[in-house]
Amino acid sequence: MTAPKSEAASRYPAGSAAFPHRDLTGLAGLAPWEILFLLDEAEQWVDLNRSANKRDGRLAGLTIINAFFENSTRTLLSFEIAGKRLGADVVNMHAAQSSVKKGETLIDTAMTLNAMHADAIVIRHQSSGAVRLIADKVDCPVLNAGDGQHEHPTQGLLDALTIRTLLKEKGAGQDFSGLKVTICGDILHSRVARSNMHCLTTLGAEVRVCAPPALMPAGVEELKVQPFHDFDAALDGADVVMMLRLQQERMSGQFIPSPREYRHLYGLTLDRLALAKPDALVMHPGPMNRGIEIDSNVADLAGRSAITTQVEMGVAIRMACLDVLTRRARKVEGWA
Repeated sequence: MTAPKSEAASRYPAGSAAFPHRDLTGLAGLAPWEILFLLDEAEQWVDLNRSANKRDGRLAGLTIINAFFENSTRTLLSFEIAGKRLGADVVNMHAAQSSVKKGETLIDTAMTLNAMHADAIVIRHQSSGAVRLIADKVDCPVLNAGDGQHEHPTQGLLDALTIRTLLKEKGAGQDFSGLKVTICGDILHSRVARSNMHCLTTLGAEVRVCAPPALMPAGVEELKVQPFHDFDAALDGADVVMMLRLQQERMSGQFIPSPREYRHLYGLTLDRLALAKPDALVMHPGPMNRGIEIDSNVADLAGRSAITTQVEMGVAIRMACLDVLTRRARKVEGWA
């Protein structure tokens, strides 16, 4: 096992005790050192991905199945690149081309995938809880690439890694304690928001969530976050501003008066960004609705926008997760 390079290494146990889970289906309930361990492991892959030779053969001979029952561009491509850079054989399964379209149940699909003896399965599904259901039926590690409105754990991890990396580049250290993060947009339907709330509060950040009343989950305070309906107030003194798109595909009914009205109240403009700290980072998980939740001159703001860095960190985090979750099967020292 490659030894973690970060100062945070002393915060977690050695060997498999640092991350004792077979699967990664969510970030809820993870200990701080488990999250820090994955962030630290990803740092070596950030360095590799920035080098001329981007390949590491530690997963050679392993087969990874990306089973995506819901459309994706960024996440699927990121997992595929991550697996291939680690030397694995990567197979992508799209639901539109699978037997699911012929009426096959999710359990039958899980049993079929299991019979193929994959070494890890990455699953994206439109129903909350579907990934956990499949994980309980297969013999290999399962990674959640997003399930319904539940969680998107690797997105939460890559966002944390993005924040930590850019803070470190600024000389601000990499401690999340006291960091003020404002997440604004369609909180109700966002699995990205949920994973970020679990991840960032566990690491000690102060998380504010802002949305129109119809797009704010009931009882969100139980996730140790502070809810706002006034975006200007939520931005006051923020170190990080994370915008979310309106997920029209998950909405049934009228949640906002109009896109124009939504932009007026909750769109991130340059004037509104000025309410946050002068060096506040701007983030968005993509895809962006430019001119609605975020203006182009903010999304592309040099020195402030972290959106392309999020994409870069996504590959590194997914490499770390694939590496860590397959260590037992590979009989890595301390993990067998």
